[in-house]
Amino acid sequence: MTRSRRLAEAALTGVVALSCAVFTTQAQAAPSADAPVATVQLSSTVPTEVRYVWSGASGFQYWLPESGSGTATSVDYPDFTPPQHAGPDDLASGNDVSNTRSGGTVTQKHRSTGATANVRIPDGQTYEAASGWSVLTQDGTGAPHVLRAAADGTTTDLPVTGLPAGATPTGYLAGGSVRRAAVLYTLDGATGVGLIDLADGSFRTYLTNAGNAPKIVFNDRWLASATQAIRVDSAPGTAPTAITAPHNGTPKAVVGDQLLTGYGTEDDPYFVDPALWSVSLTDNTTHTLLADAKSYFTVTPDGGLLATAGPSAVDWHVYRVTPTADGAATTTKVQDIPAWQAKADGLALAGGELLLYGNTTHTGGIYGFYTIPLDTTGRPTGLQTRRGPTLAPASPCLTGDTACPQLEALGDGRVAYLWTDSAGKESVNVVGEDPTTIRNAPTGDSGGRIAGGSGRYVLYNGGSAGVQKVTDFPKAAAGTTALNRTRTAATVWGQRLWTPGSTQGTVVAYDLKTKKNVATVSTGAPCTPSELQAVNAWLYWSCGSSGPAGVYDRAAGRAITVPSGQARLADGYLVREDRTTHELLLTDFHTGTATTRTVAVLPTADQNTGGSNGRWAVDRFGGNVAYLTDKGKVALVTADVPTSSLAQTEAQTDPVASGPITSNPWKPVWQLSKPSTWTLTLATGTGTVVRTLTGTSTAAAVRPSWDGYRQDGTRVTGTYTWTLTAEPRDGQGPDLTLTGTTTVN
Repeated sequence: MTRSRRLAEAALTGVVALSCAVFTTQAQAAPSADAPVATVQLSSTVPTEVRYVWSGASGFQYWLPESGSGTATSVDYPDFTPPQHAGPDDLASGNDVSNTRSGGTVTQKHRSTGATANVRIPDGQTYEAASGWSVLTQDGTGAPHVLRAAADGTTTDLPVTGLPAGATPTGYLAGGSVRRAAVLYTLDGATGVGLIDLADGSFRTYLTNAGNAPKIVFNDRWLASATQAIRVDSAPGTAPTAITAPHNGTPKAVVGDQLLTGYGTEDDPYFVDPALWSVSLTDNTTHTLLADAKSYFTVTPDGGLLATAGPSAVDWHVYRVTPTADGAATTTKVQDIPAWQAKADGLALAGGELLLYGNTTHTGGIYGFYTIPLDTTGRPTGLQTRRGPTLAPASPCLTGDTACPQLEALGDGRVAYLWTDSAGKESVNVVGEDPTTIRNAPTGDSGGRIAGGSGRYVLYNGGSAGVQKVTDFPKAAAGTTALNRTRTAATVWGQRLWTPGSTQGTVVAYDLKTKKNVATVSTGAPCTPSELQAVNAWLYWSCGSSGPAGVYDRAAGRAITVPSGQARLADGYLVREDRTTHELLLTDFHTGTATTRTVAVLPTADQNTGGSNGRWAVDRFGGNVAYLTDKGKVALVTADVPTSSLAQTEAQTDPVASGPITSNPWKPVWQLSKPSTWTLTLATGTGTVVRTLTGTSTAAAVRPSWDGYRQDGTRVTGTYTWTLTAEPRDGQGPDLTLTGTTTVN
């Protein structure tokens, strides 16, 4: 069978990974099924667009266009105290006023006190802008007016004076002040900019050559563009000061004595690192005010700014920027913005990590891998992060594949999948080492399957008769083929490949490093197994879809009968799906007797193409169960089965050939059976500890880094004894202690 697609891979810059959205409502389940401990959903990596409806001194309103509802959310500042009096007779109180125009009437409402007023636009005048309690209009001759509501309910009309003779107004702007409004005008082919004093209607020009389509921002202290700035209270005739917007950013506001610049959605900032910068208008110093600020900004009438910022779409917030007493600007996070949800097209679990595969960019054919950390019950404990580069185009699946995408979580933070090149030949690919790296091992075959894997080793069954390979992905290196063999039932756990023995019911362990058979186990199977799986001391065998099937406990030397059917083995239990009833069934055999319960009733219709690690998954590294719901979410269920003691399954501790040094440290990897917190000590031959490193495992892999330097900063060559102490993160079983040596050259 040939592939229906060709998967091209590209690391796309600028895609930031991200957090899960955790839902407090439980997923729908049959009464006899387990209740999920949490439901999560793959989140978009494109930051949510925020549109500001209104802003004032007491809070703001916003809406999210992608929600499609058009409903605005209100945010109140908790430290705001409403004024004793608010009304058109007090212009300063206008910094908390919303203006709504309907025909010839502008309705004004003070948000924190509830005071209201109505401004009626006279015949022959057109509405131009509103600022606080003031409404700006223009009459038929082009002359500006300031309208305000009077105490008796009428509207006062204040003609603007001081506009240069022959000037033609081209724009009216509200800004970070309710005492002033800006007017742009043309005169003799040049663009001028000035401010109206809204109290008396007087106009003063500040810039006489502002350029074409200038971006003007102002507050009660300054008026500025991207190239010029001038104090509002400067003496008539004062020339503006030349300035340069930081990083060529677009002016967004003047806050205190700072010009704030950045890039919004409307600025189309390609190849620019987003941020909100400030330049002091008093001494020209520049610094980054908010890293990762982008999308929409809005000036607030109390002299501030609202900005959206965050390192990723799942860590995305609205910040309020306000002036300090000394003219600087300060930021405060005032609202968290949820990420938009995406559809998971595949999932896997390993070592307390939920791995999700899907399109998170709202762009056709761009997919990626993401991870969400879980606690020992299966509840999320952190944000979604990217675990590998994006892939394009769409899917690595065979047409009609009912168990695709094939994802094999390896227990060390990585996940394996299949990729087909333009010639139709497959590679086993591994991602998760970092957000940008793909490791691959060509198979030379096509139409194959990933049949298992853990740590550095992945088992591949080719589409051609008899083809079976073990691919090896050691730390920070390309994949290679570690073993070619004729296909049989097989499984990999750690550095051991388990295959049927020469006599009925026996299973042989082959060490992939020493390349020797190291154990033979008699499982009691009444057949040559057609399927094998291994996790810790558990060996699962099956004689076929109709059974029988069993688990052999190598630690206790006992055989346990379990239900037949397609299953996935975990630590002390297995999970299978009844494709007729759509029940997800967990069989707990850790006591030596198999007991089965229903953990979920899956949707009748597959949410993707179905199958283990397509629509459900189990954590073989001491974890739990996950499945896709009919709402496109992922439900997490606690397995509630005791785990085995912490053990090493494989290790890569070779010393650095030349070093270690800061640029080339010693980076050993210990693949363990479940997550841990660890301590690594380096000691001299006499037992003096010279360096101590601590950390938590990546999934179930311990990955420290030592540069060869002692705690005191000195460096001495020689042989050092390392001792790794790993404490099981689930608190079950004793600590694991391993020891060995490494050298410093």
